[in-house]
Amino acid sequence: MNISVPRRVTAVAALAALALAGLTGTAGAESQAAAAAPDIPLANVKQHLTDLQSIATANGGNRAHGRTGYKASIDFVKAKLDAAGYTTTIQQFTSSGATGYNLIADWPGGDPNQVLMAGAHLDSVSSGAGINDNGSGSAAVLETALAVARSGYQPSKHLRFGWWGAEELGLVGSKYYVSQLPTAERAKVSGYLNFDMIGSPNPGYFVYDDDPAIEQTFKSYFAGLGVPTEIETEGDGRSDHASFKNVGIPVGGLFTGASRVKTSAQVSKWGGTATAFDRCYHSSCDNTSNINDTALDRNSDAVAHAIWALSGTSTPPTGTVFENTADVSVPDNGAAVTSTVNVTGVAGNAPSTLAVGVNIVHTYRGDLVVDLVAPDGSVYSLSNRSGGSADNIVQTFTVNASSEVANGAWKLRVQDKASADTGYINSFKLTFP
Repeated sequence: MNISVPRRVTAVAALAALALAGLTGTAGAESQAAAAAPDIPLANVKQHLTDLQSIATANGGNRAHGRTGYKASIDFVKAKLDAAGYTTTIQQFTSSGATGYNLIADWPGGDPNQVLMAGAHLDSVSSGAGINDNGSGSAAVLETALAVARSGYQPSKHLRFGWWGAEELGLVGSKYYVSQLPTAERAKVSGYLNFDMIGSPNPGYFVYDDDPAIEQTFKSYFAGLGVPTEIETEGDGRSDHASFKNVGIPVGGLFTGASRVKTSAQVSKWGGTATAFDRCYHSSCDNTSNINDTALDRNSDAVAHAIWALSGTSTPPTGTVFENTADVSVPDNGAAVTSTVNVTGVAGNAPSTLAVGVNIVHTYRGDLVVDLVAPDGSVYSLSNRSGGSADNIVQTFTVNASSEVANGAWKLRVQDKASADTGYINSFKLTFP
C-alpha cells in the first residue's frame, strides 16, 4: 500500500441493496451467481506467495519498481495467466527514471461494453519482499482468475484483471493505465475491485465504503460467515482504486490493516492483540511468515464471491453442441492421440468464437501439448506445455475458426511430451452458436 496520498473518508448512501440489484441485474441474479462462486484453495494462494518470496530472495530481497524482482514477478503472473487461456498485455511506463510494468489479463467472452475489473499492486517497497503488501492481494486475484479459467465461467460481463506497478511510488501504474483508457473505454468499466493487504498477521476485516453495490456485496459475504466488518479508513484513497474512482468508475475492495494499532474494541470483535494490524508493514520482515492464514483464506474467497456476484450469472455457451465423451488414454511421453467430433448440419463456416470444451485428466499438465485440428488439417494451439505442476486441463477455449468450413471431423489432439505422468482425454466438445 502506498503511503504518500492523503486519506479521504467518503460517506456512503444507505441504498446499498437497491444499488446492488441495479449493478448485477437483479437481486436474484446476484444470489444465483454468488452461489456458484468456487472455494479458492488457500494452499494455492500460499504457493503463489512462496513463489513471490523466492523471486524476491533471488533478486536482492525485494520486488520493487525498477528492480529485477518486480519484472520477474510480472513474468511469473503472466505465465500462469497465459497458460490458463487469458489474453495478456504488458503495459510499460516510466517512473523515477525506471521502466515500470502493468499486467492486464482479459478473459475471453462477456459483454465488452460491461467490464468488471479486479486488481492489486504487484510491487513491494525496496526494504522487503512485500508478501502481505501486496503479495496477498496479488496472489488472491491471480488464483481467482485461474479459478475462472478452471471452471470455464462465462459471465454476462467481460472480466478483466490487473496487476499494477509502482503503486508504492504514488499509484503510478494504475494512474497510467486509467490515463491511457479513452473516455469511451472508461465508460465500459462497470466496476473496479481492489485488493491491497488482505492477509495481515493481526487482521481486521475492512470494506471500502465507495460504491454502495460493491460495498454491500462484500458485507453480505462476511455476514454470511458471521464475521463483522468495519468501513476501511486507514488506506482510503491510498491504493489503486483511487485511480479509477477519480475518473468516475465505481470502486470497492478489501483490506486487513497496516500500521495502525488495533483497538481494544476491535480485539474483542476479531481477536488478536492491541498492536499494529501488520507490525511488518513496509519492513524487511514482510515475508511468508507475515500472513494470517484465516484472513487470507476468507478474503480470497470474498474476491471470488464478488467476481461471480457482480459479473452476472454463468451462461454456458448456447447453440448446437457436438461432443465426444469417450475416454482416450494419453501415453506417457508417447505419440499424440485424438478425440474426434463429427460436425454436421451447420451451414457455412465455423464462427470466430468457436467454443472448444476440453476436459483432460492428467497428473502434470505441463507435459501436454493440446491442439484443435480442423477438418482440413489446420491446427489451432490450445495449450503448449503450460501450467507447470498443476494437474488436469478443464477449460473452454475460444478459437477464431471463421476460415474453416464448419462441417467435418474436428479433432482434439493431445501429446504427452515428458515422462512420469499419466492421464486421458475425458471429453471434448464444440459449441456452434
